[in-house]
Amino acid sequence: MIILGIDPGYAIVGYGAIRFERGRFSPVGYGAVTTAAEERFNRRLEKIYDSMEQMLKQCRPDAMSVEKLYFQNNQKTAIGVAEARGVILLAAQKAGVPVYEYTPLQVKTAVTGYGQARKPQVMEMTRRLLKLSEVPKPDDTADALAIAICHAHAAGSALRLNMIQGRY
Repeated sequence: MIILGIDPGYAIVGYGAIRFERGRFSPVGYGAVTTAAEERFNRRLEKIYDSMEQMLKQCRPDAMSVEKLYFQNNQKTAIGVAEARGVILLAAQKAGVPVYEYTPLQVKTAVTGYGQARKPQVMEMTRRLLKLSEVPKPDDTADALAIAICHAHAAGSALRLNMIQGRY
């Protein structure tokens, strides 16, 4: 199974594709789509969409996992991130790739076994699970890989059922 994890944003969209077979992970590709602050917002969204469309064609994932929106501090960026997330979901829909959504708590639990894990712990565990020599940069890329790992752990499991039902 190939899973494309996405950490949505409009300045940086982290992405990470992994292969999950026989309980083992291997990276397929990862990185970030970046847009410049001085670009018109509509152009930024177009760039994100075009990049997603290309990525979906290249890695041909069986599933896409996306972080659910969660805004505690900066409400100002929430709408922009939601719009960027919308074009990401549209690209997956048009490509016929099913989308699964996970909260940060679900990702932390699936990757580290502890829902209150700190970001460096999640990043290090992601690095170890994928047998990478170093944590991918920017952080959004490592987050996207963690989101993909979360789906691999959760797909078809009791954990997945509990996540869908909001118990986790």
